[in-house]
Amino acid sequence: MGCALLLSSIDGTIVAVAFPVITSFFQTSLILAGWIISIYQLVLTASLPLAGKVSDVLGRKSTFMSCVILFTFGSLLCSVAPSIELLIFFRFIQALGGSGILPSATGIVADAFPDSRQRAIGLFSSIFPIGWIIGPNLGGWLIVSLGWRSLFWINIPLGLAVLFTSSLLLRSEDRKRRDIDFVGAALVAGSLSSLMASLSIIGNSQTAEAWTISAVLFCFGIVLGVFLFWHEVRAKDPLIDIELMKGKPFVAANAYNVVYGAALIGIMSLAPTYAVSVYGMSTFESGFILTPRSIGMIVASLIASHYISRWGYRWPMVIGTSIIAIGFVLLSLEPNSASVFGLNLNSLTLLMTMMLLMGLGTGIVSPAANNACIELMPQRVASITGLRGMFRQLGGVVSVTIATLLLHLVGNMARGFSIICIAIALGLLLSISFIFAMPSSPHCDVPPGQASSTQ
Repeated sequence: MGCALLLSSIDGTIVAVAFPVITSFFQTSLILAGWIISIYQLVLTASLPLAGKVSDVLGRKSTFMSCVILFTFGSLLCSVAPSIELLIFFRFIQALGGSGILPSATGIVADAFPDSRQRAIGLFSSIFPIGWIIGPNLGGWLIVSLGWRSLFWINIPLGLAVLFTSSLLLRSEDRKRRDIDFVGAALVAGSLSSLMASLSIIGNSQTAEAWTISAVLFCFGIVLGVFLFWHEVRAKDPLIDIELMKGKPFVAANAYNVVYGAALIGIMSLAPTYAVSVYGMSTFESGFILTPRSIGMIVASLIASHYISRWGYRWPMVIGTSIIAIGFVLLSLEPNSASVFGLNLNSLTLLMTMMLLMGLGTGIVSPAANNACIELMPQRVASITGLRGMFRQLGGVVSVTIATLLLHLVGNMARGFSIICIAIALGLLLSISFIFAMPSSPHCDVPPGQASSTQ
């Protein structure tokens, strides 16, 4: 399980480092190139709840191994993509596989450690920052040495190794007789795709025709979203479990996860581009600056996971979210040298310090955020994990699309990133109110009046 999550986290950060290089290689616009990241997040958004449901129905092992196979095959196709359009399509295939790895793996861990689930999931989640250390640094070296295509080659032997070990170590489970809501998945994908395409069209052209097409797509996306809700309420076995959408704790958790994803999945995927365009760093240096963030995450996450039963969920989330918001405010400032306690710090050192601060905040938040609300329905941990991931990816995909559009329209990268960072910081601070509507600890009882929606 750990190797699969490591593979997934490495891939995400490697592609983020390669984003400026791929944009230049295909000589394409920032808006179109942004779909290299956005399409992956879009497919994850639509597929995560489906993957969680499939994992519950078909069994953890079969779902997990099928997704690893698809992810590995998609990586192979990405490595030989002859055009930006085909690369985006192959990333779509890769994301179909990647979407099922986390929910099925989380379900396997929760089933294996029922008496210490909170700690196990917290420690399990701390694997991600290890990949975030390896990915940017390995990616920067591979791009310089072998070119951007080598970033996808590395997934192939790793994927095969995960398949081999999984076939030996994981045990098969009985399948459950339940339907899978493919119509719901199609409606989620269609709604989000229409909304994103609407923004992208405006970014490429501001003619009257472009505005008209954009408005039509936007309205179509809203209509599909309304029809999705109507379908899910009436579906026999809905993709998005309505019980996981109702009640104050779940509503608050879903809203918080949108903001969480916008900041830590969406905007942070543009950090290497920020380092290159604003701080003037090389591709290798832009990968290296993410290392302090990952180190901070690992240290803070290990400590927070160990004490999660004692500390609960609420205050680690409040403190961690506040620290991340402060980090984004600091990132919004113009790059410059500074003197701290008599030491002259250059812009690179300052940027790495900011990343370390944000990593510490993320590490404090993650174990609690990944466990919050699961105890309300522990028997449906994979579905809850899939839904949580969907809302995080929703925040990420929307924020990347809006951010690349804003950068394109502003024209000045430094000013554009400053606006983006301030907006995200404000969103994080506002999201703290949602935390107080969630269970405060693993042992917290369901508040009166909400039990009917969480049983």
